[in-house]
Amino acid sequence: MAGTVLCEPSELYNILNQNQRYSRLTEPNFLCLIDTRAEGPYFCSHIITAKHAKWGSDGKWIIPADVEVESMRYIIVYDSNTSSLQDSGPATDCAESLAKASRHPVQILKGGYERFSAIYPFFRTQKILYTIRELESLEPYPVEILPGQLYMGEFRQAANPQILKDLKLTALINVSDDLMLENGKLTVLHIRVSDSVDANLSSSFESVCNFLTSHLEARSVAFIFSTHGISRCSVLAMAFLMHHLQYTLKVTVIDYCSVSLLFFIYYRS
Repeated sequence: MAGTVLCEPSELYNILNQNQRYSRLTEPNFLCLIDTRAEGPYFCSHIITAKHAKWGSDGKWIIPADVEVESMRYIIVYDSNTSSLQDSGPATDCAESLAKASRHPVQILKGGYERFSAIYPFFRTQKILYTIRELESLEPYPVEILPGQLYMGEFRQAANPQILKDLKLTALINVSDDLMLENGKLTVLHIRVSDSVDANLSSSFESVCNFLTSHLEARSVAFIFSTHGISRCSVLAMAFLMHHLQYTLKVTVIDYCSVSLLFFIYYRS
């Protein structure tokens, strides 16, 4: 039995946005997101790609037929507002049932639908069925490094007005060769570093850390981006975490960035 663990909203956000050439949601055994609320609330609004599960007449959970629990990489279950593994409710009951067959721990979304939808309202939907083409066309959002404060991604995301609006991004660090003009709502720090193995980012660490510190203290939301959102912005993000949180490199990489930075680097490389 794999057991159950809690999943923070930011973890689910980052999982939903993993992509290679296309969204990883196109992979049949990547993510199974299960909504255990009653049918009414589910059909009214749920998290994107969530499937509905309900109790059967035999007292067991009826899981959608296309879900192969044994081979699924991520199984995440939610109800309205469960926040603890000790809470009793549909999410806990369903997760414990699924854990008996899962190879990986079944995750329970902390705070449930209510908390996740309050933080990420743009991931709510009434849509139930998706074609592969629809999943392929999903626009990934930037990786969340510090929840609600710091994001990391690629130039095309910084140029997407909807993403800027949804995440309330106002302080941007551009590490790409493309220019992005400031406007009344955006402040942009442009770090001109070539995308090559010989590039030296260390001379930019101080200005980046000062820029991010001042804007985060002012409660602005910051976004570090490069052309493809891989190496250059990852280095700057880790440098800032070491400076801002006084973390060692080992702690930054292993403890803090395991879900966000490392998954992002791995799946985008």
